[in-house]
Amino acid sequence: MQSSILRDTLHQTDAQPTAMTDPRRHRRLPVSLAGRFMREDRNEFTCELKNISVGGALVSSPHAPEIGERVIAYFKHLGGIEGVVTRRTPNGFAFAFKVTEYKREKLAAQIMWLINRADFPEDAGRLHERMGTHGRRTTLKVDDVIIDVELLDLSASGASIGTPARPPIGSFVMVGKTRAIVRRHHARGIGLQFLALLSPEALRESFS
Repeated sequence: MQSSILRDTLHQTDAQPTAMTDPRRHRRLPVSLAGRFMREDRNEFTCELKNISVGGALVSSPHAPEIGERVIAYFKHLGGIEGVVTRRTPNGFAFAFKVTEYKREKLAAQIMWLINRADFPEDAGRLHERMGTHGRRTTLKVDDVIIDVELLDLSASGASIGTPARPPIGSFVMVGKTRAIVRRHHARGIGLQFLALLSPEALRESFS
């Protein structure tokens, strides 16, 4: 399945892609994720993501492409990422992303979630005290669409939202002023997990 995703991604062209030719301008964060990448000749190889920023990544693989070569890498939680190889290392290679502004913003949210996911086991939202929010309203932003929703309950790690909208589980949204990931669908709406734990002050600022 990953092979087909990589091949499909290789032939997709996002509107106005931007080559991130200076990934060191962005802070690299250590992340260990298994994945695959496709070279320009369409051969695919396994790899491991070692660190990442919104501008580029370092990948471990015995099959390093040539500098300047275009690659497509696929990692769980991140999906397919297109880029250009900027340097080779003894254990792999680094590549700069060639992405749209929308994709870069989505990557920033995904990276933030990956860095903070140790704080969020699968039932993380239930590990923190939920506060009742009867009758309170907030906004939910899905892609570029903003809708008015009911805030059913709220905690430091997540929220339950009353809405007929059903963004896919695992997708990233903005609720109030806070980025979150959709964790479940329920009868009245959706359950969200914040990308970082919020202090009481941050909760008040985001949902006042």
